[in-house]
Amino acid sequence: MQHGIGIAVQILVLTVAFYYLFLFFKGTRGAQVLVGLVLLLMALIGLTQISGLDALNWILRQISVFFGLALLVIFQPEIRRALAELGRQPSLVLPAEERASIAHIVEAVTMLAEHKIGALIAIEREIGTRAVQETGIALDARVVPELLASIFFPHTPLHDGGVIIRHNRIVAAGCVFPLSQNQEIHKSLGTRHRAAVGLSEDTDAVVVVVSEETGSVSVSCRGRLSRGLDEQQLERFLTTVLRRGSGESAMRRAQERLDLTPDGIARSDINGNGADKDTADI
Repeated sequence: MQHGIGIAVQILVLTVAFYYLFLFFKGTRGAQVLVGLVLLLMALIGLTQISGLDALNWILRQISVFFGLALLVIFQPEIRRALAELGRQPSLVLPAEERASIAHIVEAVTMLAEHKIGALIAIEREIGTRAVQETGIALDARVVPELLASIFFPHTPLHDGGVIIRHNRIVAAGCVFPLSQNQEIHKSLGTRHRAAVGLSEDTDAVVVVVSEETGSVSVSCRGRLSRGLDEQQLERFLTTVLRRGSGESAMRRAQERLDLTPDGIARSDINGNGADKDTADI
């Protein structure tokens, strides 16, 4: 009886573990690589087993032992981002300075959207973005709406790139963000949106995008793009993502990280219809 209960418990634990691993890796850049690698390895092992190629079959089985190491390499950005999330200290409210910074960012983005001026603004969190900052011009300025908006004004030296904000200060402008290789991103989305998703895939930064063609505002977080936000939604989104409630359970926080679909903030739409075309280079 006890042996049967033990087996059932093990099956339940493994089922839950595999389920949440599937949710974690679903939609990431390495998911397709992982599936392809597993299918290829299984096919080769089966083929060598059927064909009686014992030597090759033994080699393939030995290679499968290092499969865990391959997972660490393939999903290094996702694992790094998840560990940074787990290590973040929770807080019920945002400091006054950070609330003011969010308000200034929202004000600048609203001005840019009204004039249909393209923009790319990243808010750094736990994972550093020094490598990306080095591709631009180093700054050290307060987050002032007029200054932030003027950086992206057409024909200015720094408008053709992204801005990085760290600790409520503008630390770099004219930065080149890594482009996402996610094939599920809608084809009508241009370089600016792909750069926003790319940086949010590699780090835990929150990236705000303003479309140059339509003035539509989008936010990318954890590799997912929420589009068509108005001023109130953007402020609520940034406030919610940058705040961590101490009363949240670990499971709830994990679910929030794995599936960012804040119905009260915005709907995640990385491959939906009605995409606004933003083909401006950054």
